[in-house]
Amino acid sequence: MDITIYTDGASRGNPGPGGYGVVLLSGIYRKELSEGFKMTTNNRMELLAVIKGLEALKKDGMNVTIYSDSQYVVNSIEKGWLYGWLKTNFKGKKNPDLWLRFFDVYKRHNVKFIWIKGHNETKENERCDRLAVAAALDKANLKDDEGFS
Repeated sequence: MDITIYTDGASRGNPGPGGYGVVLLSGIYRKELSEGFKMTTNNRMELLAVIKGLEALKKDGMNVTIYSDSQYVVNSIEKGWLYGWLKTNFKGKKNPDLWLRFFDVYKRHNVKFIWIKGHNETKENERCDRLAVAAALDKANLKDDEGFS
């Protein structure tokens, strides 16, 4: 079964409060995920959205297409930058905690990334943005982003 995942991250200030939104689609099934953090960055939320989407999959070996408006995330994979960062143990790079977590779950699936322009009225990407912003603004439920420093 093929899975489609739309992702988005948002921060209110960079750094500042932030959140992610994810929409997973498979046949007739749909699942939405979101979560907010007290202090983080937009790039961390963009990457965490992808991680949470992949971690939500119950079986390994799935064919997954991820739509993201984050060039940071998409280019890091599609242009092979992540493999270089792994070889240098992320020397001088930000977010190694999330990149290692991503790589662990990424390896378990057949993943294809597609970059889409943000705020271009792509229905599911717009939904992810609304989920991410709402999570970032939900002050009563913001969590600590343990890896942010």
